[in-house]
Amino acid sequence: MTALDKPIDERALSKLKWRCRRGLLENDLFIERFFQRHESSLTEFQAEGLRQLMDLSDNDLMDLLLRRKEPEGELDRADVQEVLGLLRTPS
Repeated sequence: MTALDKPIDERALSKLKWRCRRGLLENDLFIERFFQRHESSLTEFQAEGLRQLMDLSDNDLMDLLLRRKEPEGELDRADVQEVLGLLRTPS
């Protein structure tokens, strides 16, 4: 198991959840559903992908979540793609 495969610790998870608070309700709904499903198994790799997505503006994040855009440039990374796939899964 590499460091990136390790589950995220409780303190880091709490900080990540705080950072994921958004101004757009629609984004919050995607993120809330993500944490309900995956917080107990979230890895450092996935957490880093989520941190990268949280650097985006609300509108840019919404475009990715709704598949109006795909990650490009610095965002076109395996960790971002993995988390985005989990965020986009409807049920």
